[in-house]
Amino acid sequence: MSSLPITIDRRDTNQGQLTPELDANSRPPSTEPPLADNFSESKRVVDAPMPSSASQAPTVTDEALLLVDWDGPDDPKNPKNWREAKKWTVAMTMSLFTLMSALSSSMVAPAAFQIAADLNITQSVEVSMTISIFVLAYAVGPLFLGPLSEIYGRVIVLQLANATFLAFNLGCGFAQNKSQFMAFRFMAGLGGSAPLSVGGGVLSDLWNADKRGKAVGVYSLAPLLGPVIGPVAGGFVAQYSTWRWVFWAITIADSVVQGAGLLLLKETYAPTLLKRKAKRIRAQMNTEKGDGNTLVVQTIYEQRQGDVTWREWLIRSLIRPFSLFVQEPIIQLFGVYLAFVYGVLYISLTTLPRIFTEVYHQKPGILGLHYIALGLGLTTAAQINSITIDHVYRILTNKNGGIGKPEYRLLPIIPGTFCLPIGLLIAGWTAQEHTHWIGPDIGFFFLGVGSASVFQGLQAYVIDSFPQYAASALAAVSCFRSLAGFGFPLFAPYMYDALGYGKGDTILAAFCLGVGSPALILFWLYGEKIRGMSRRARSTVHVTPPDAEKLTGGPNAA
Repeated sequence: MSSLPITIDRRDTNQGQLTPELDANSRPPSTEPPLADNFSESKRVVDAPMPSSASQAPTVTDEALLLVDWDGPDDPKNPKNWREAKKWTVAMTMSLFTLMSALSSSMVAPAAFQIAADLNITQSVEVSMTISIFVLAYAVGPLFLGPLSEIYGRVIVLQLANATFLAFNLGCGFAQNKSQFMAFRFMAGLGGSAPLSVGGGVLSDLWNADKRGKAVGVYSLAPLLGPVIGPVAGGFVAQYSTWRWVFWAITIADSVVQGAGLLLLKETYAPTLLKRKAKRIRAQMNTEKGDGNTLVVQTIYEQRQGDVTWREWLIRSLIRPFSLFVQEPIIQLFGVYLAFVYGVLYISLTTLPRIFTEVYHQKPGILGLHYIALGLGLTTAAQINSITIDHVYRILTNKNGGIGKPEYRLLPIIPGTFCLPIGLLIAGWTAQEHTHWIGPDIGFFFLGVGSASVFQGLQAYVIDSFPQYAASALAAVSCFRSLAGFGFPLFAPYMYDALGYGKGDTILAAFCLGVGSPALILFWLYGEKIRGMSRRARSTVHVTPPDAEKLTGGPNAA
C-alpha cells in the first residue's frame, strides 16, 4: 500500500475554530515553521502506510485527529496535477453543457413571432419575454446551484440541473398556451443556468492562475457563441418547419451532451475529492479504539471549518453569493458593469430580427445569418484574448518578482472595451440611415469583440480573486448580469420607437465610453487597494520564478 501523509492532532475535536477560506485545490496556508523543525507533543506528522486493519492503525493514547490531505504537491489525484488532455476533456465537456443552455436562450429569437401567433401572444413585451424569461432564470439558478456545487461537488449538481433543463425544454415544444410556455421556459432556464456558475469553479479547480486564462477564454466562448449560433439555426428551422422543432432539436442535442457528460465529466472540487478519500480511509480502519480512544478522520477543509453543524454550514454556503455581493466591492462594481454589457448584448440579439425584417425586409432564414457577424467578433476576440491574457499575466508576474495579481488579467482587455461603443454607433446609425446591410453587420462584429473582451477578462479576475468560492462569486456577478439580460430587451422596443436606432444606440455607447472603459482602467490602477478592503479576496498569487507554474500561499482571513 502506498504511503499516506497522516497528521495526528491531539485535541478536543469540539473546540475547532473557523479559519480563512482556502483555495480549493491547494494545501491550507501555514504560519508554522517547517514541520521538521517544529515537532511538538500536540501535533506530529507520520509518513506511514495506509492501514488496512485496526492493528495497522497509528497508535495513539488519547483522542486524536487524522487529517486527510493530498499525497504531496505532485499527487496525481489532485485535479491541478491531472494530464492536460484529461483537464481539457473535462473543460470542453463542461463547455458543451454551457453551449446547449446558451443555444436555447436565443435559438427561439427568429421564431418569436410564430410563437406569438400560435399561442395568442399580442403584447410586444410578452413577445420579448418568450426569449428573455429564460435569461431571468439565469439570475436565480446560480444563487443556489453555485453554492450547492461547493457542498456536493460539481458533477452531481451539473448533471441533475441539466436533466431538469432537458425535461422542461422538451416541454416547451409541447406547450399549448402562453402560460405553459412561459413556465416551462423559466424552469428550463433554471436547469440551464448551472454551467454558467459551476463552469468557472471547474476551471479554478483544474488550472493554476498563470495557465487559467486560455481555459477561461475557451470556456467563455460557449455562452457567447451560443446566442449567435442559435438564431442562425433557429431561423431556418422556423422558416421550413415549426417553432416547436426549435426546442425538440435542442433537446435531442442536449441528450447527446448529457450522455457524454456521464462518461467524460470527472469531479474536480478538492473538498469533495478529499471527503471521498477520507471515506475510503474510514472503511479500511477502525476509528473506534478498544481502549475507548477515538481517531477522528477529517479532511483539511472539514478541520478548518471547526465545530459547525451541517445545518449551519448549508445555510452559510447558500447565502454566500448574497454575502459576497453585499460585502465585496469587486463583485458589486463588476456585477453592475457586466450587467450593462450583457443587457446591451441581449438588446442586439432581440432587435436584430426587427432591423432586418422591418428595414431590410428579409425572411427568417436569411436574417438569422446576420448573427454570424456577431459570432465572428466574439470568436476573434476570444481567440486573441485566450493567448494574450495568459501571456501578459506571466510577463507581468515575472517582472513583479514572481508575484501575480488579478489586475494583470485586465490590461489585455482594456483596448477591446472601446470596441463596444464603436460597434453600437456603427450598427445604430447604419440601420437608421438604411445603408447596405453590411453596415449593421460591421457594427455587430465590433460589438462582439467588445463583449467577449469584457466577459473573459472580468471572469478571469473574479476567479483569481476568489479561488475557492469561484462558483459563488460568479453566481453573485451573474445575478445582476442576467437580470439585465432579461430587462433590457423589454424596454428596447420603446426606446427605439421613440428615438430611432441611431440615437438609442448613441445613448448606450456614451455609457460604455464614459463608465465602462474608465472603470477597468481604474481597477487596473487601484484594484489591489480595493481587494485590500475585502474579507475574502486573495491579495496576491505567489508564483515560483522563473516559469511561474507552481502557486502557493492562500487568501486573506475571512
